Amino acid sequence: MGSAALEILGLVLCLVGWVGLILACGLPMWQVTAFLDHNIVTAQTTWKGLWMSCVVQSTGHMQCKVYESVLALSAEVQAARALTVGAVLLALVALFVTLTGAQCTTCVAPGPVKARVALTGGALFALCGLLALVPLCWFANIVVREFYDPAVPVSQKYELGAALYIGWAASALLMCGGGLVCCGAWVCSGRPEFTFPVKYSAPRRPTANGEYDKKNYV
Repeated sequence: MGSAALEILGLVLCLVGWVGLILACGLPMWQVTAFLDHNIVTAQTTWKGLWMSCVVQSTGHMQCKVYESVLALSAEVQAARALTVGAVLLALVALFVTLTGAQCTTCVAPGPVKARVALTGGALFALCGLLALVPLCWFANIVVREFYDPAVPVSQKYELGAALYIGWAASALLMCGGGLVCCGAWVCSGRPEFTFPVKYSAPRRPTANGEYDKKNYV
């Protein structure tokens, strides 16, 4: 029962992390304009993401433009797109594999094979978390490096956007959830099967005088 609870808890964490990873991939707030001057009144704020860039006016009006050319994008944006989308699709595969091997489903008969399938799903979820960390940390490193680079003009400096923090939290949930699923499957696969042997004895037969033989009672 404890292993099943671990699998369910891990699966819930993985689902939340998967949704968070999809949000981080789609949100345009990977880079946000850094305000380094002393003027607190700003006319507009620029957001940059993997798929579009947005300009938010001080009046609340927002204008977004989707990147039209893929080849014109920088190498980090192209790599972040590929890795993030790959992590999202791999998490979908991991979800089906985990549901197939979970103890709360009947897709596979209970036994070592079912536990191995669930263990594979948990490992895939953990791999998704690690795969998503690569573009997030790479992007954050570029933003921080350009922020402290004196050669970059102040108007072109950016800060870490909310999408990066959402992505980091989603990666942590995927890795933690995948670890819990693996732990539940490991406990289930290592649990011995307690079976009581049943011994059958030959039926007692009466003797020639109609009485039962005494050796049947020994």
